Amino acid sequence: MDASPGIECVVARYAEDVSWTAALGCPVVVYDKSGAPGPHALPNVGRESHTYLHHIVARYPDFADYTAFVQGDPFRHLPPGMDAAGLWERIRQNARLGAPFAGLAWFKLKCDRLGRPHDMADPARAGAWAGFGKDIPVGAVYAALFPGPVPETFLTPAPAGLFMVGRERILARPLGFYRKALALAEADPGDADNTGHAFERLWNVIFNGRTDLNRPDAAD
Repeated sequence: MDASPGIECVVARYAEDVSWTAALGCPVVVYDKSGAPGPHALPNVGRESHTYLHHIVARYPDFADYTAFVQGDPFRHLPPGMDAAGLWERIRQNARLGAPFAGLAWFKLKCDRLGRPHDMADPARAGAWAGFGKDIPVGAVYAALFPGPVPETFLTPAPAGLFMVGRERILARPLGFYRKALALAEADPGDADNTGHAFERLWNVIFNGRTDLNRPDAAD
């Protein structure tokens, strides 16, 4: 398939050098949380989860065939040696294969309702954000967004905020769903409760295409 305009890349940037995006053969939207003015400037809240949800709410329902969501410096989470050209080829390959959802990081996670096991108390990260040392409210965020019982465990094939998703999978959830999710991220602006980290473990659920998980009160 012709990758452009079928693929769009959304980049969540704080102060990273994003010149690498020039190697991507598709339109790129860089949301900047550094405080600099610009057409895609956003407040520095809610981690990349806020950025991605803002994009979905603002663009809905006009998405490319595939949207890749990545952080401003994705390379430490990608397979060893993968550069921007390699990332682009991986995105293109997933699109050619028609993958409705795909993680782009080199690893996967499995956790319980509190995000455990996790490294939120790693001494090397002490003071890096307000939620340091706390668990991750994966189960609570799931319960706020979806009906029915909360799973005991969660498989996370798209950690580190690096994934791509097809348009139909985005549209399987109504706009009201994403507005509610965005409000959850905005209600924890400094990630003091680790809400942003919870979304990282739920993207594959959000985009699993199961319309039976849509709440009737989140239609618009």
